Amino acid sequence: MPLRHDLRRGALMMLGATALFSMMSALVKGLGDSIPFPEIMFFRNLLALPVVAAIGLRRKVDLRTRRFGGHFLRALAGIAAMSCSFFSLTVLPLAEQTALTYSTPLFVIILSIPMLGERPGPHRWGAVLVGFLGILVIALGQGAFTGGGRHDPGMAEWLLWAGFGAAALHGLFSGLTTLLVRQLSATEASSAIVLWQSILMTGMTALALPFVWVTPSWEQLPLLIGMGLLGGLAQVMLTEAYASAQVSALGPYSYSALIWAIVIGWVVWGDIPTPSMLAGAAMIVAAGLYILHRELRRREKNR
Repeated sequence: MPLRHDLRRGALMMLGATALFSMMSALVKGLGDSIPFPEIMFFRNLLALPVVAAIGLRRKVDLRTRRFGGHFLRALAGIAAMSCSFFSLTVLPLAEQTALTYSTPLFVIILSIPMLGERPGPHRWGAVLVGFLGILVIALGQGAFTGGGRHDPGMAEWLLWAGFGAAALHGLFSGLTTLLVRQLSATEASSAIVLWQSILMTGMTALALPFVWVTPSWEQLPLLIGMGLLGGLAQVMLTEAYASAQVSALGPYSYSALIWAIVIGWVVWGDIPTPSMLAGAAMIVAAGLYILHRELRRREKNR
């Protein structure tokens, strides 16, 4: 029988999941120098599919649905978010990219207006403004890490800015994914949503392979497999975290990914965080936590 409302277990699972996702991101970044990121995305989805399917079988998931269009849109948004994330990982330092992708809660607030008909109050709009100012602080601090995280000193300036833009846009598409999941959850089981996502995203990324395929070397193949398995295991731990404690209670622990990213970036690439990056990251995290706080207060009032 699964544990319920066990915050300690949920927090440990969340911390483990963020650590594994950070290690996965580090492998994506390392592989991105020689393998196109769409191909990396395919391996990520393909190798995670058995893990997701095993969870679905354990929960006796039923894939029959009358809302295939909703699942398809959710997969498209997921592909867009993953594309932005993986591309930006090939360009930006790991911790800087991680901080920028924390913009998801900001875009959820904005997208909730047309999609859910919500009317955010001044407090949440203020948090959104602070969060976007944090993104601006990081973006204006080009070279926010010593060496800028560039493996190729000749990297074009536009490519670096494209990486900044892609990392920020990840928040937009991830926010869209969050709201699409909310809509699907009205009639679909969460395990069915995750399994449909994994199946569709694996198929979609496979379509790009004839145009980008680069045969991995024997040295790269274990890294690709490890990346996929890390992602799948992280998904399992994330699922167990949410099965152990309330989502709202686990929110703050999800930001531990930034700590993991700073440590890994420092040890592997020698990326040293500077005040510019840390200040921007702090603003984004503070905005996300405040939005979470306001969401909890709103739920309590509506009970």
